[in-house]
Parts: sequence; C-alpha cells; structure tokens
Amino acid sequence: MTKGEWESLCDGCAKCCLIKLEYEDTGEVDHTDIACRLLDLESCRCSDYAHRFKKVADCLSLNPRRVRRLKWLPSTCAYRLVAEGHDLYWWHPLVSGDPDTVHQAGISLRGRAVSEDKAGEPEDHIVDWMD
Repeated sequence: MTKGEWESLCDGCAKCCLIKLEYEDTGEVDHTDIACRLLDLESCRCSDYAHRFKKVADCLSLNPRRVRRLKWLPSTCAYRLVAEGHDLYWWHPLVSGDPDTVHQAGISLRGRAVSEDKAGEPEDHIVDWMD
C-alpha cells in the first residue's frame, strides 16, 4: 500500500485525536471527550496536519505496525479494520463516496468533543461512549 493509499483510510472520525489517560500501574486507558488543540471540531480534521508533529509532542503517526499495537483505537477505525483483515463500514468515505457519511452515521466527534484549550481537568471529561 502506498503512503497515499494508507492515508486515504482515515475516515475523518477524529477519535484518535482525543486525549487519553493511561494509568501506569494497570496500563488501562480512559478516553476523554477532549480533542487535540489542532483538531477542527466541525470538520474533524487536523487544522495543521503538515506540522502536527512539531506542534503536538505526543501526536502519533499511524502506520500498520503501530496500529496493531494500539489497543485504544476504536473498533470502527479503518486502520485497525484493515490491519485485522476486516471490511470497511458502509459509512467510510472510500465505500460511500461521501466524506460526510461518517458524520451522518454519528461515528465522528462532531458535536461530542471540546478543545483541550477550553477543557479544564481531563479527569472531568472521561467518557464511556468510545468502543
């Protein structure tokens, strides 16, 4: 798969852009509804994708090897689905042909997240709607 093909797997849900709390003693991860400060909460896309690694120290590049190890990726994540040998969902833009179906299906963060610049304490933003 080329880099462009790999990048096209991103469905625009933005769930990987949420702040996560990992507990060192147990390795458990809690998800929050706090989004990276670079995330445009309406489009669910990074506002500075080309420079995200320079601006956000813990931003991760998703590659096939890393995706297999990241247990916190949602079960709907196209990168995870492909790595596990599953088909993409009907709402994925590569299947539907429409980048808005991820939002119409209620999969994306649109309307469900707050920017880290306005959030306050992460512990106050833990959610249970991530899978």
